[in-house]
Amino acid sequence: MEPITHFLFGANMGRAGLNRKTALATATLTLAAEAADLDVFSRFGGSAFGLNHHRGFTHSFLGVPLVAAVVVGFVYLLWRFRGRKTKIPNLPPRWGLLYAYACLAGLSHILLDFTNNYGIRPFWPFSERWISWDIVFIVDPVLLIVLTLGLIVPALFSLINEEIGARNKSAMPRGRLAAIVALVTVFAYWGLRDYEHRRAVAALQAREYKGVEALRVSAYPNPVNPFRWYGVVETPAFFATMDVDSLNFNSMSPEVDPEGRMQIRYKPEETPVTLAAKNTYLGRVYLSWAQYPITEAEPLGNDPANNSHAAYAVHFRDLRYDEPRYDNSGQSARGMLGATVFLTRNLQVVEERFGSGGSHQDGNRE
Repeated sequence: MEPITHFLFGANMGRAGLNRKTALATATLTLAAEAADLDVFSRFGGSAFGLNHHRGFTHSFLGVPLVAAVVVGFVYLLWRFRGRKTKIPNLPPRWGLLYAYACLAGLSHILLDFTNNYGIRPFWPFSERWISWDIVFIVDPVLLIVLTLGLIVPALFSLINEEIGARNKSAMPRGRLAAIVALVTVFAYWGLRDYEHRRAVAALQAREYKGVEALRVSAYPNPVNPFRWYGVVETPAFFATMDVDSLNFNSMSPEVDPEGRMQIRYKPEETPVTLAAKNTYLGRVYLSWAQYPITEAEPLGNDPANNSHAAYAVHFRDLRYDEPRYDNSGQSARGMLGATVFLTRNLQVVEERFGSGGSHQDGNRE
């Protein structure tokens, strides 16, 4: 998920009652809930290196205790810098408990990232296998609204009580009920999304495509409509992509391809050029992460006498991100999460790019 959802989830965990056991609980949980994304600094090693290490160690069960230690150490330094003061003097910080809270928040980060279709590698480095639940998009408005309300509703009621003179004299942290309701609502929402996702997958599995049964199918969440899914189907000869409407009141089964926009993409033939690209650092990393990869070679038409310039551009795409989606700059998702390897006529690597930015990489880099 994007960072705001992680921060809000951690803050609600604190407000749900954990902040009544020790000082600095909400701050620790909030920071630890997002701390796994410190792996974003791996992008300084290049786009391909960043792809390989994003959602790697810091998003693994092995990494949770170490990331938690970093967060608690940071909170301790802030506490010392502020003169060891807290909002509630009678509730001192309990550092062992705060460390346990930080580990719990780290696990919440793994869970939240598991729910979307990018995937996680929780057993890294023992297993490089990516897994994902595929039930919510990376930015989900429902989650943002619910978790935000869990934090601001108590503050609003507190202001109202102060206006009418009914002040709460309790020294303990407030907002427990609202935070609990918000967290329970999140889990209930996941349950609904999982139910709709299973219906969409079952509907894709139940039909044939050009008279051929599917080898495997997937349904990915729509960023706006929670009952709209982007279906991807693999057959022996081709891939098929289409929309699935799981909120279909006309029948018990979701409607596959309701607008008749199914697209067929035949699997491209392997060539020495595509095989060379797949064997590069970026190619191996991308193919280990992609669920429905397509690799296509594009001749660039350079001077055949010049062996130092790129003669081929090999494009990698993952069909789970091939649905047209655009950010505020107009950049499509397929461009942001695609990859390109440039090769000479002798199949030597000139450049490797992941995403819309890309960067020059050493072809022998490991």
